[in-house]
Amino acid sequence: MQYRTVGSTEVKVSEIGFGTGGNAGLMVHGSFDEQLRAIERAIELGINYFDTSPDYGDGVSETNLGKVLRELRMRPVITTKVEVRAANLGDIADHVERSVDASLERLGVDYVDIVQIHNGPVATRPDLRGREYRILGIEDYLGRNGALEGLERIRRAGKTRYLGFCCRGNDGGPVRQLIDTGLFHLVNIIYTLMNPSGAVTPPRGMRIDTDFGQVIPYAHEREVGTAIYSPLAGGVLTDNMVSGGEPHPLAAAAQSDAGDNARFQQRRRQADQAGGFSFLSRIEPLLVQAGIRFSPRTGQPSLAQAAIRFILMEPGVTSVLGGFSDAQQLEEVAAASGAGPLAPEEMARIEMVWRANFGS
Repeated sequence: MQYRTVGSTEVKVSEIGFGTGGNAGLMVHGSFDEQLRAIERAIELGINYFDTSPDYGDGVSETNLGKVLRELRMRPVITTKVEVRAANLGDIADHVERSVDASLERLGVDYVDIVQIHNGPVATRPDLRGREYRILGIEDYLGRNGALEGLERIRRAGKTRYLGFCCRGNDGGPVRQLIDTGLFHLVNIIYTLMNPSGAVTPPRGMRIDTDFGQVIPYAHEREVGTAIYSPLAGGVLTDNMVSGGEPHPLAAAAQSDAGDNARFQQRRRQADQAGGFSFLSRIEPLLVQAGIRFSPRTGQPSLAQAAIRFILMEPGVTSVLGGFSDAQQLEEVAAASGAGPLAPEEMARIEMVWRANFGS
């Protein structure tokens, strides 16, 4: 396992982080023994960074993570988050404090290393409804009694060491504005083989739904770290998915949650193209031609490992947050750290795949 420093801080984290989100299912729907085995194995493999949120299972993920870490008597680097919803817009700073206090109680710790706002910044206040929290107006970040004020309060109180936020795409201007405050240390962002716009300009011919605006190198130049979430495009970039396999039982259980199921099914619909044959069946031979997908049974890299190695080639990336359903998935992804970059000829072929828009 290799390690990278979070921006301008002294915190060193493993290149592979342990994501505890609901999609993989382990930290919300798994048994204590399953969670214990996976986290114990992660620590054995050198993973020292865990990313969680009160939104993951409505606090269940934080609670379970805290239980396992107490059982193991381990204290890794931990990031948790705050979701700002419509009901919180009148007292965002106070809500940040309340949310973090509740997270600390569930985790069983007196501080976390990083607290992030889970909403991505946008130029104008969005029309938040119900429990939606994906985005937040920049003034609600920076204004009086805003998210940043709340984050600064908990930092001064010693409840976190560093601050961060999430990038949701199509928001390059507001994201840069937050980075330029000099007050944030870590940005969570998407950067994948399916959508590399977080670090590079997509080549002509490649179509993307969401533009992440080359935020990663911008942050890197200003000594702000980045953690990559959904690195396998919601499970699309796995041998199991391209071969038509079924989700892991714990991931399938996660899909029974209304929000997670809707997002998962949307990804599957986007992946399947009209005309009677699948985008996924089309991408596999193209990636095989590029030399980046081999059978793990032969001891060669899997598609997931190739996808992670691609991400780790970007110097602005601090950690890749894997979402694991079991220890086997964990081991597969962890093996990508230290495996080295994809070869220049592989990258040249990948760019041709991009320019052909994955053959569509």
